[in-house]
Amino acid sequence: MFQLFPKKAAQSRGKEVVEKRVEKGWEIERKERIVNLMDIIAPPSVEIKQGYLKIGDKFARSYFVLTYPSSVITNWLSPIINFDRIFDISMFIYPVETSKVLKQLQRKITEVEAAIMEREKGGLVRSPELETAYKNIEELRDKLVQAQERMFRFGLYFTVYSDKAEDLETTEKEFRQVLESQLIYIKPSLFRQKEGFNCVSPLLLDEVSISTSMNTGPLSASFPFVSFELTSDKGILYGINRHNNSLIIFDRFSLENGNVVVFAKSGSGKSYFQKLEILRSLVQGVDVIVIDPENEYKYLAQTVGGAYFNISLTSLHHINPFDMPPPIEGESKEGLFRSNIINLVGLLRLMLGGLTPEEDSILDSALNLTYESRDITAQDFENKTPPLLSDLEKVLTGMEGAESLAIRLEKYSKGAFSGLLNNHTNVNLDNRLVVFSIRDLEDELRPIAMFLVMHYIWNVVRSKLKRRMLVVDEAWWMMQYEDGASFLYGIAKRARKYYLGISTITQDVDDFMKSRYGQPIITNSSLQILLKQSPATIDVVIDTFNLTQEEKYLLLQAEVGEGLFFAGTKHVAMKVVASYSEDQVITTDPEQLLAIKKAKEELES
Repeated sequence: MFQLFPKKAAQSRGKEVVEKRVEKGWEIERKERIVNLMDIIAPPSVEIKQGYLKIGDKFARSYFVLTYPSSVITNWLSPIINFDRIFDISMFIYPVETSKVLKQLQRKITEVEAAIMEREKGGLVRSPELETAYKNIEELRDKLVQAQERMFRFGLYFTVYSDKAEDLETTEKEFRQVLESQLIYIKPSLFRQKEGFNCVSPLLLDEVSISTSMNTGPLSASFPFVSFELTSDKGILYGINRHNNSLIIFDRFSLENGNVVVFAKSGSGKSYFQKLEILRSLVQGVDVIVIDPENEYKYLAQTVGGAYFNISLTSLHHINPFDMPPPIEGESKEGLFRSNIINLVGLLRLMLGGLTPEEDSILDSALNLTYESRDITAQDFENKTPPLLSDLEKVLTGMEGAESLAIRLEKYSKGAFSGLLNNHTNVNLDNRLVVFSIRDLEDELRPIAMFLVMHYIWNVVRSKLKRRMLVVDEAWWMMQYEDGASFLYGIAKRARKYYLGISTITQDVDDFMKSRYGQPIITNSSLQILLKQSPATIDVVIDTFNLTQEEKYLLLQAEVGEGLFFAGTKHVAMKVVASYSEDQVITTDPEQLLAIKKAKEELES
């Protein structure tokens, strides 16, 4: 850039490179701006107020810790470290010469002894506070003399950030609640916000100079980098803790419920993880039932001697939706019958593509009449042969106003779909591992089949208390429909009472969370497993699980079988590992499966 200046007015332009030449009494000046590191990292502006800083568009407030209790627990800073807010923390630790501390302790002991003696001479009741102080000082002095402890000055500062000035007050209240519950008190650096901000910046400047004396024990308890351990005496191995290489051994039934949700993109290892959990749970005496949309669990079932049922239009395996569940002790028969009718209406609403209020009422009456046609009532339904879907279609045909329902139901009772729903049940759950495959069904029938199978499983599970797992793979098929999602949520909420743990697996997080039952199902799951995620859905996952930016990048960059393991309030980075024998049974890698098949053929030949 060139600018013309009178010769006398020509002057330096600060951080600029200036080239000059004189032509006809004018000085031509060429300037170039020097851009250095400070220009790149510096904010556009900084405004200093008595209670906060405004750095560009962000607001920041700095605090220091003023007082601590007489004792602190290990990892007491963890609730703050894991706080769902943007903030920076800095610690300043200054060693203190032991000789100086010993002199101070000697003076303090003398003062405490004098106070105790004075109370004794005055005939006053002994003071537990003075005696405890005397004992603590003596104990600390002995440890310092024996070099078991050292003394330090400890300063702790943190700066919180927000987009609005008023949000700083809310964040401060939350911080105070967490810290004051541990008798730790903080104060903002009023009129010294710049100095407080410098304390937290990576400049090694302690400009506020507020510190507390601490010996080695409580100081070590303040160490912030403590990784969670998820190792217990019982349970199964879920994987390796990537923070510290410890084992993640957990019993899902030891928590408030045994439910698990697994979110992962296709090819990230979610089915591999689930089959590994199934295999190890079987060894622990847990019965497992699987709803398999992609025929991925067939080889596992065959290998361990489990039962495999193919649910399709031409299959020999059938489930009758009209089966009545056996009543359990203390349960009302009328209530059980009514609940079964409601579930059937939900299934029919799914089959028929929705119902009007009038049709809902008609179906309710028709279902009661259908059961009555087989001498089944709310008071007497045990050991009776249940009706079929074709019986319901006949009842609807003879009812006024039900012609449309009867016509829409014909394709399931007489038409192309009759092979799925219009037969008596000929399957059972008398096996340690039972797999229901729905791969061979058309897409529009999959949600119906999943509802049907889950309804049957739920009736059986309620009848006999036993530790079981129900694995619902590709659960988003059901979550697309209100009645399917509602039924799945109802089972997840009540499963604990029947010693059942639901494993809900999905790769389509967006569809899952669009349902109003998506978040409640996650809330009612004590364990959550997040494996590699797609960039298209990562924001939904972040909002759902309150993930940090580091956890976001971990899930985006994770290898197959890597992710996050949530158990209650604890969560760690996990890597799924399997032995060679386990891998041969549960692998879903097509290349590996072909190699196994080829090896078997060679052995047989």
